[in-house]
Amino acid sequence: MKFRGHETFYIRKGWLTKGLKRIIKQPNVFSDKNTNQMDEFGIGANMVKSLRYWMQVSGVAEESYDNKVKVQIPTRFGDLINEHDQYFEEQGTLLIVHYELAKNKDAATSWYHFFNNFNLSQFNKDDFIEDIKSYLKDQGETVADRSLDDDFSCIINTYVSKSVTNPTKIDPENILDCPLGELELISLVDKKKRLYKKNVLPVGAIPDYIFLAVIIDQSGSLDEINISTLLKDENNVGKVFNLDSTTLMQYLEVLKNKGFIDLIRTAGLDVIKMKEKITYEQCIERYYESLQLGD
Repeated sequence: MKFRGHETFYIRKGWLTKGLKRIIKQPNVFSDKNTNQMDEFGIGANMVKSLRYWMQVSGVAEESYDNKVKVQIPTRFGDLINEHDQYFEEQGTLLIVHYELAKNKDAATSWYHFFNNFNLSQFNKDDFIEDIKSYLKDQGETVADRSLDDDFSCIINTYVSKSVTNPTKIDPENILDCPLGELELISLVDKKKRLYKKNVLPVGAIPDYIFLAVIIDQSGSLDEINISTLLKDENNVGKVFNLDSTTLMQYLEVLKNKGFIDLIRTAGLDVIKMKEKITYEQCIERYYESLQLGD
C-alpha cells in the first residue's frame, strides 16, 4: 500500500505530456544526477517527484533498472498515447488513465479504495477518512491522518475543478486543473458543507472500446462473464465508472446492438458472451483507430 506518493500535487494539464516526451528521449531523466529535472520539466523539486509517481500509477510508464540505472520506459498504453494523443485530450485516454489509477491498490491505495470499497454516493472528507481507516484496520495497517487527508484532497482536486472548490483562493501561478476533471466522476454538491457526490457516467460518456477494454482486462480469458461481476467486482466497469445497474445494462445493450457481445438474460443466468477474442491493449489500439476513422 502507498499513500501520499503524489507529494500533495495532483496531475496538472501538460504534466504527463512532458513526462512522456522526456522519458522517450532520456529514460533516466528522473534519476540522472547530472540532469536538472526542475529545468527539464519547468516545475519545482517536489513536483518532479510527484510527476515521477504519476507517470507510473497512470499506466503511462514503468520504472525498472537498465544496467543498474533506474529508468522509466513507456508502457504499450504510453506508446499509443505518444502516437495518437500526445496532449491527453481524448476521452478514452483520460478514462484509461483513471482506470489505471482506480485499480492500483499497491501504489494508489486511496484511489483504489475510493472507487472500489467506499460505497457512499454522497460524502464529505470525514466520511472517507473514517471509511478508509476502518478498511486499513481490517488489513492490519496504520496510516497517519495527514496522509489520508492529503490523499482525499488530491482525489477531489483530481476530479473537481479548483475553480469550483476554491474560486477565491486560486494561486494565479498555479491555476491548471487536472485533465481527469473533464470526466465529471465527482461533483461538489454543497460548497459550505464540503459535500461531494459520485456521478454515474451516462451512456455515451465511455467509448465502446474503452468499456470493453476494462471488461476484458478484468475478465481475462473468459468468454462468458456474469453481469453481476461487471457491476460489483473490484476494478470492473461498475466500480471504476460509478455505474448503477440501469446504466450498466444500457451500456451493454449498446455493445450488443453494435455486435461486440451477446447479451443472455434468462432465469438465473444473466451473462454477456464475448464475440471476439481481443486483448486489453488491442481494444485501446482499436479505440484510437476508430478516432482516425471518425467512428
